[in-house]
Amino acid sequence: MSVTTSTRCRNQTQSPRASGFTLIELIVVMSVIVILLSIAVPTYSRSILAARERSLRSDLTLLRSAISKYTLDKQKGPQSLDDLRTAKYIDKIPDDPMTHEPNWEVVQEDVLMSVDQQEPGIIDVHSASNNTATDGTAYSSW
Repeated sequence: MSVTTSTRCRNQTQSPRASGFTLIELIVVMSVIVILLSIAVPTYSRSILAARERSLRSDLTLLRSAISKYTLDKQKGPQSLDDLRTAKYIDKIPDDPMTHEPNWEVVQEDVLMSVDQQEPGIIDVHSASNNTATDGTAYSSW
């Protein structure tokens, strides 16, 4: 065995520094991950809430339009949201995006919406959630 071969073998087996990460390197990496998460999580939460609010506005528009069309076509207001579904004005009663259930608050009035209307019924619908929107208003007031 020559001198260069024995030196090469010794250098490969006995490195001055063991492979792996030091505690300081791991702490730095974990700190960077925590900083990135502290920025990403609130942004993600706000975007989810904004999407749910857009969905609520869309569902309210759909239900109010169906109530109006039902009232004008049938000359009477629907007595429940299920009347809209059975009369095929909507495919199904959508879930309230804020409560995740189809538990809408309906407003029934004795006021007639049109001249030809024969019976009063539902004239409006609101979210059943008691939470506050990002604009400061209650979801139940939308």
